[in-house]
Amino acid sequence: MISTRQRVVLGLDIGSTNVKVAAINSAGTVVARISRPTPRDISDNTITVKNLLDTLEDMVLEACGAEYCVASLSAAGIGEDGILVDENFYSLVPALAWFDPRRLPLYDELNALIPADQRISVEMEPSRTLFGWAWARRQTNAHRATFWIALTDYVSCVWTGKPFISDTLASRSAAWDIDNRMWLPERINLCLGSLDLLPPVKRAGEIVGSFTSTRLRKAGVICPDAVVVAGGHDHPIGGWSIHCMHPGSILDSMGTAEVIVAQFPYPQITKHSYIDVEPGIKSEGKTILRVEELSRNFYWASKEDTVGKKLKEIISGASSVNSCFEQDYFIPGGQGGILPRFTIDAPKDAISRASAVVGALSRRGAASIATVAEYIGPKPEIYVAGGWARAPGWLELKQRVSSEKIHVVTETEVTAVGAGLLAATAIDWHLSAEDVLMPPVRPADSVCRFWNDTLH
Repeated sequence: MISTRQRVVLGLDIGSTNVKVAAINSAGTVVARISRPTPRDISDNTITVKNLLDTLEDMVLEACGAEYCVASLSAAGIGEDGILVDENFYSLVPALAWFDPRRLPLYDELNALIPADQRISVEMEPSRTLFGWAWARRQTNAHRATFWIALTDYVSCVWTGKPFISDTLASRSAAWDIDNRMWLPERINLCLGSLDLLPPVKRAGEIVGSFTSTRLRKAGVICPDAVVVAGGHDHPIGGWSIHCMHPGSILDSMGTAEVIVAQFPYPQITKHSYIDVEPGIKSEGKTILRVEELSRNFYWASKEDTVGKKLKEIISGASSVNSCFEQDYFIPGGQGGILPRFTIDAPKDAISRASAVVGALSRRGAASIATVAEYIGPKPEIYVAGGWARAPGWLELKQRVSSEKIHVVTETEVTAVGAGLLAATAIDWHLSAEDVLMPPVRPADSVCRFWNDTLH
């Protein structure tokens, strides 16, 4: 029987806060966007991957409905989270969040034992995958593991029956030499225990295998020749999609974290302090990133109810900041659970504390953009995306501290759509990134939804 369904490519965004699916047709129109909360355990923020798989299959069914079938699919998402699995991809441990404070003692214990290595392209921080390996290895049933699978790649591994890790996720581990594309055994043995637990590494955009979900095929939403394509770390893929639209531009992606990302065209790069380097997407160059905590700093400050109310007003554009915007009264927290704080001399009134928070975080973002811009050249185009790009007051403050004009990406789901564009390249669909990412009509959204979804 010949299907009358229209072929689409799907992009998945497996994020820290939400999981999203975007469907794009062959004309370059985003025909469906689905978003649901990331299924985390409310007690400790870990993820059980069976729940994640079920959630994403539900979302694929919803995105396709009775009209579409998937020709190609790619998943992008969280960089460091992952799990140990057995030979049937059954999870033996939950996925520890990259921001979980349980990483801190492991970092303190192991970091001193790990020798410095110039081949590592990311800064050593508690969020790195190798400290997640060390935690997973100490859990019950870890000895039964066949592979360690990155959380972002997990559904793709299950749907193809093939274990792999995307190269941009390998680079987040702090145990991968991106220039020579090889693991560093000394670090693997110390933190994971065995190199044999790591699956083959795939380049972003490489076809992994056929899309074989029994449930989804039975529902008729998978084309007979459908393929799954390696994706990887969310921010490089989102940044690559912006680069496809405007080569040499910088993406400021603002969600749970604020990530400044750009594509560097050359294979050799001189690494700047606090810059992470990952493989280039669909190129022999590199991806350069700088990552800062964002949402969790706001959430921490909002635990003071009066400060939280003022932050909402400032971010929505309903209130203005005071002179504390320019002062260093707020010290942002960092990755791996490092908590933010107000300085001892910080004013106690709500508007001053809220102004200090938005001032510190907007300046930190501007400094990160300036650092990445050193690699790109003078006056690069700056595009902003993510939940925070839909908050008018926050955008006004970002522009206030920026030396360049900021452009807001019209498409609200840049990572999911970027993964969809990557899936499209694998089946030779030649879509215009500009048409897909900057449609004339912006998808409906609201500051209220932004605040609720992003901060709570």
